[in-house]
Amino acid sequence: MRLNARYNENIFPQHAPAKAKRRAAETLGRQAEDEVAGMLRQKGYAILAVRLKTGAGEIDIVAADHKTLIFVEVKARPSFAEAAYALSPRQQARLFQAATVAMACHDNWARPETRFDAALVVPGGIEIIEDAFRLN
Repeated sequence: MRLNARYNENIFPQHAPAKAKRRAAETLGRQAEDEVAGMLRQKGYAILAVRLKTGAGEIDIVAADHKTLIFVEVKARPSFAEAAYALSPRQQARLFQAATVAMACHDNWARPETRFDAALVVPGGIEIIEDAFRLN
């Protein structure tokens, strides 16, 4: 059965706004990641990867200095509370799995210390929480 475009738009009008929302959220997320990466560079860290895709998930930012490897989860929300709340245990577990895969693929990233930071990005501010979560 063939459906014409006009028929599809009438039945599924909610899809267009959802796509636009998703695109806007993705753009906001990319801008937030870029801002956090810039902050980390200013603090003396080298950015090893941004939006690193692994078989276990995506890592927003991987940064390092001579002694510490940092995996950073970036959350852009209207408030710090909403950004912090978005760091669910499930998402943390996915980050740990993705980091394990990334470290196995990049043995040159090894450092004496590894930590997982959270970067909370809100209009007008960024708060980086060092060592925000740990693998139990």
